[in-house]
Amino acid sequence: MEHELEKLVSRYQKAAERKQYWEPHWRECYEYAFPLRENVSSALYGSNEGERKNLCLYDGTAPDAVDQLASSLLAELTPPWAKWFGLRPGNELSPQEQEQVAPTLEKTSEVMLQNFEHSNFAVEIHQCYLDLVTAGTACLMFEEAPLGEATAFHFYAVPLREIAVEESADGKIDTTFRCSSLNWDGIRTRFPEAEIPPSLAERCREDSDCRLKVIEAVMPRHCNAGACGYDYIAFAWDENIGSGQSFVLREGVFESSPFINFRWLKAPGEVYGRSPVMKALPDIKTANKVVELILKNASISVTGIWQADDDGILNPDNIKLIPGAIIPKAVGSKGLTPLAAPGDFDLSQLILEDLRRRINHALLADRLAQIETPNMTATEVLERSAEIARILGATFGRLQSELLTPLLKRAFGILRRRGDILNFDLDGKIVDLQYKSPLALAQTRKDIGNVTEWVNLLASFGADALAAVNVAETSRWLGRTLCVPADLIREAEAEPQPLPPEETGGGNAAGM
Repeated sequence: MEHELEKLVSRYQKAAERKQYWEPHWRECYEYAFPLRENVSSALYGSNEGERKNLCLYDGTAPDAVDQLASSLLAELTPPWAKWFGLRPGNELSPQEQEQVAPTLEKTSEVMLQNFEHSNFAVEIHQCYLDLVTAGTACLMFEEAPLGEATAFHFYAVPLREIAVEESADGKIDTTFRCSSLNWDGIRTRFPEAEIPPSLAERCREDSDCRLKVIEAVMPRHCNAGACGYDYIAFAWDENIGSGQSFVLREGVFESSPFINFRWLKAPGEVYGRSPVMKALPDIKTANKVVELILKNASISVTGIWQADDDGILNPDNIKLIPGAIIPKAVGSKGLTPLAAPGDFDLSQLILEDLRRRINHALLADRLAQIETPNMTATEVLERSAEIARILGATFGRLQSELLTPLLKRAFGILRRRGDILNFDLDGKIVDLQYKSPLALAQTRKDIGNVTEWVNLLASFGADALAAVNVAETSRWLGRTLCVPADLIREAEAEPQPLPPEETGGGNAAGM
């Protein structure tokens, strides 16, 4: 076991070394776009809590745009006030079987949604969206809550400084290392059954500043038929004695990984994602510098720079051009005289306006506004939804595969194991996931618009043309497309089967 632990430690160190190339870039993105979470260094003691982290920030365009984009993702993907997912019968079921299981699946999805609503999911996923927009990579830890609580789910947005990931051959993040620092109380709370060396336990009980570096590793385990769960191991390093001695705190197996890592955009050959802030970073830094210079110029204009007669010798090297400065000059001399400008045409505001427009465009702040307003027609709403779907199409596809699907499958597995829902497989054949978020329904709105336009066009031709419309099937299709509860849709009645021909020699059709 000791040899395997050493190999695991070496594996974690290599993953952490690869992540260090990204940390300067992340730090710069957070500094200019999301300074409240600036500390992305792997060092656990790199900053003090409560310190001001926006001292070098002069322009608030990027932080505002980041917050708007994160809020738009929350509203378009996982809105806390709406049902953003559901369960539907798979294609392998017959129409009669689909009709039978649909109400059960509807109730199962309601149970899942209630657990999400009663948990801290909305708070933590919004924090993950902020990390996603700023750094391009986010990590959501999905744990099972203890029995007796109002919900079975508990979430935590893991900072980037605590994680290091590995990618599989198919481009999916399948291995996650989390490094955190815990005191004695945190160790006993999170790992109550851990066997800690007596000498270390005694010293940590006496020293309130005693902390241990805890590394949690989640790795896929491979069986003959492929992947079958994830191995989990948590071990601690005693940093105070400097020997590098480590010991296991907990081991186990997960059906699905509790760490859900997802990315905004992924470049070929890279493990971590890239963000829209990285794309707009040159404009963000330039706009920040322009505002800084404008403020300095305004300060000089308000307080002025003064000259005073002095009998001494003027030394230009000793002059400080700061607001309120007094520059000595020889009696009777003109002192330092600035060159006369040909005009007072200020380009800074024009440059700043263009920079802010480009920042808002790169961070989608000018394109992800409210979809529907009171003055918009139905056609304009459909066009607006289609535009948002086009903008976030590629990102939605990646977030669906890396965030939404693993999230819902793990939620389903936890509730099934606890006995809160029926025991069946979410395999896409018998039971399948259905995404009902506003972004997922954007294409659906376009399809509904096409059908509505077709029916209206037929109505203009008269009753003969409308006879081609199957009103009942059209109504059922609209209900399914708009994600209407299955209990409200009346399925088509089975057509009567023709009677078999009478056999010679006895009996009749009625008797058969």
